[in-house]
Amino acid sequence: VRLVESGGGLVHPVGSLRLFCAASGIIFRLYRTAWYRQAPGKQRELVATITPSGGTNYGDSVKDRFTISRDNGKNTVYLQMNSLKPEDTAVYYCNVEHVFSTQTDYWGQGTQVTVSS
Repeated sequence: VRLVESGGGLVHPVGSLRLFCAASGIIFRLYRTAWYRQAPGKQRELVATITPSGGTNYGDSVKDRFTISRDNGKNTVYLQMNSLKPEDTAVYYCNVEHVFSTQTDYWGQGTQVTVSS
């Protein structure tokens, strides 16, 4: 199983970035997908989740600014991040969790997002 994140980088406040996570080695439509983030000195926190059928859920700090989506045909999950703030700076991780076995989950290596002027 392999999850490869991309799209991170340095962006000014109020700017936008789009993160990508490409999955291989799994039957993608059987997995819920999510983005988490971890800032220095802080615990990893949930950013957003999306089910195989497209149901979404967001952390309070990113609601109305971030949008999670997925393309089951391309085995890819996306995170569109708008109106970025310095406090969004973190390493962002992709996660997939089997819909019938929550103990079967996998993580990507992470991609750094830095929001700074």
